[in-house]
Amino acid sequence: MMYSSRRKPVLYFKEDRRYLSGKCTVYKLFGLCMVLVLVSLLWLQLSCSGDMSATHGERCMPQQPAPPCPASGQASVVDDPSWGPHKLAIVVPFRERFEELLVFVPFIHAFLNKNKIRHKILIINQVDHYRFNRASLINVGYTESGNDTDYLAMHDVDLLPLNDALDYGFPEKGPFHVASPELHPLYHYKTYVGGILLLTKKHYHMCNGMSNRFWGWGREDDEFYRRLRKAELQLFRPSGITTGYKTFLHVHNPAWRKRDQKRVAAQKQEQFKVDPEGGLTNLRYEVESRQELTISGAPCTVINTKLECDQNQTPWCLLG
Repeated sequence: MMYSSRRKPVLYFKEDRRYLSGKCTVYKLFGLCMVLVLVSLLWLQLSCSGDMSATHGERCMPQQPAPPCPASGQASVVDDPSWGPHKLAIVVPFRERFEELLVFVPFIHAFLNKNKIRHKILIINQVDHYRFNRASLINVGYTESGNDTDYLAMHDVDLLPLNDALDYGFPEKGPFHVASPELHPLYHYKTYVGGILLLTKKHYHMCNGMSNRFWGWGREDDEFYRRLRKAELQLFRPSGITTGYKTFLHVHNPAWRKRDQKRVAAQKQEQFKVDPEGGLTNLRYEVESRQELTISGAPCTVINTKLECDQNQTPWCLLG
């Protein structure tokens, strides 16, 4: 009897049953074992291929928003005049957070290019032996931003915008708090203005910049909020954003990147006071060097900065 080739596997096992009913020989048993082994291997191969395809499909579904990789076409775009007359200076106060910087620069560059925002990225790197002073570094960024920019973003290096609807455009009507309390993953009090804040250079100058008295982590944003009110500037925040606390990716790891939250001597009382005179007018610093870098195709300028401290005024700029 003749059988079609596609039915051979089924009929072959029918013959095997007859094959075993007779006298068993070594050759017959060996042949049967070889058939079973080959069939098992074929079944295993088909099963594994299916599992691998399913696993691959699962891996392609992101568990959480991931920083986009800038396309090669985007990487070269930094200042396209057709995007408008305004240009943004991204001012990043920085010290020893290189892992976060490697993520931030290409991420924000791609984000701004996608939204057609002319920009340049300034990393203000504190290289002196004093405690970290975020506010003074932002003052340095404003001063060193050049005449080719007309507004700035006070931008934390560990905060990445995930919603393309977030507006980094020129804040003509007043300061625009991108990382508003309704959207920031950690800070939700009404007077919070940290994380990401956009201001025109004119408005920043009206506030005399930020106070230079805040050495260590925290409180400088709260004092700056009072400066905005004193200058009678209207603060704006995003509207129509529906992503809530998932609007930003906060990449800071407190387990291995601990903040300097120590309060030394009179600093405990001074941190809650308004600094009526300090700011751009009493900023003292030295630019040690400038470095033009490209990180994953995204350009940035690192300004290595040595701040100066009047220890008679703020002895808490040093610890110990």
